Amino acid sequence: MEKKNIDWSNLGFGYQKTDYRYVSNYKNGAWDDGAIVTDDTITISECAGVLQYAQTVFEGLKAYTTQDGKIVTFRPDLNGERLEASAARLKIPVFPKERFVDAVSKVVKANAAFVPPYGSGATLYIRPFIFGSDPVIGVKPANEYQFRIFTTPVGPYFKGGAKPITIRISDYDRAAPVGTGNIKAGLNYAMSLYAIVDAHEKGFDENLYLDPKTRTKIEETGGANIIFITKDGKLVTPKSNSILPSITRRSLVYVAQHYLGMEVEEREILLSEVDDFAEAGLCGTAAVISPVGKIVDHGREICFPSGMEKMGPYTQKLYDTLTGIQMGSVEAPEGWIHVIE
Repeated sequence: MEKKNIDWSNLGFGYQKTDYRYVSNYKNGAWDDGAIVTDDTITISECAGVLQYAQTVFEGLKAYTTQDGKIVTFRPDLNGERLEASAARLKIPVFPKERFVDAVSKVVKANAAFVPPYGSGATLYIRPFIFGSDPVIGVKPANEYQFRIFTTPVGPYFKGGAKPITIRISDYDRAAPVGTGNIKAGLNYAMSLYAIVDAHEKGFDENLYLDPKTRTKIEETGGANIIFITKDGKLVTPKSNSILPSITRRSLVYVAQHYLGMEVEEREILLSEVDDFAEAGLCGTAAVISPVGKIVDHGREICFPSGMEKMGPYTQKLYDTLTGIQMGSVEAPEGWIHVIE
C-alpha cells in the first residue's frame, strides 16, 4: 500500500486523524460484532456514565515497520489482558483479549498507509478504550458501553537522542493502597494532571510517587514504571500492588535475564537506598526507556553516576536490545511480535 504523503521525520507526539477506526458497542448484555468505520466523532448523552463517573479504561501500543518491511505490533495480547483486568475492576463488561488483538490487527491494516516506514523513527500509535455510554445519574455502572480504537502516526519520543531527565519526589499520592493504581483507568491520569503541570512549572520532567501508605518506598511516575541498575549491574524494579504492570517493564526484565545475562530483582525499594544505584530509567510504550539522570527529593539531589548527558551503559544495552527485537534486527522470543497480515 502506498504511504500517505507525510513528513515522517518531523512528526511530533500528538494526534493526527487517520482514515479508519474500530467500534464495537455493548448493549442488552453483549458486545456486537464490531466494525471498521470512518467517523471519528462520538455522540453521547450529557448524562453518560463516562462523563458523570469517569467509567473508562484505555490502552496504548504501537504498530511499526520492521527492517524486512513487515507491519507489526509488540505483544498486543498483554495489552488485551491488561484491558480485561482494568475493565473488570471498574465494572465494565470485559472485551475479550482475542477480540482485542483481532480488532487491533483490523484497524492497523485499514490504516496501513499511515504506518511510518522503517528507519524514520516514527510509529503508528494505537489507542484502544472503553467507556460507559448511556445515561447514569445514580452512582452505579452504566448499562451500555462503547469500545473504540483509533490510531495516529507519531514521531520519535526523543528527537536527537534520549537525554537523561530530572524527576522529583511528589508530595501527592498517585493511588490509594488498595485502589486503582494497578489498572489503566482514565481517572488515575486525571489525578496526576495537577502534579505534572506543577512539576513542569518548577523545571522537572516528571513526578516520582512513593507508596501511599508509608511514603517510604518507590512506586512509579505519573505515566511510567521505573527501573534501577545497581553498581554491579543488577536490574531492580519496585514491587507493589498499586503500580501499573507495564508491558515494557516486563519485557525489559525478560531481556535483562535472557539476552544480557543480568540478575533481576523485583522487590520493595526504599527511597533511602536510591543513592546507591548507578542508573535509572522510566519505561513505557512511548519512549521504551527514558533515562533518569537526577531525582530531587525536596531540594536534595540524588545524581546517578551515569550522568545527565546520555544513557548509562546497562540502560543503553537494554534499550538497544528491546528496540532491536521490536524492529526485527534481534530475534524475538516466541509470540512477542504480532505480524499484521
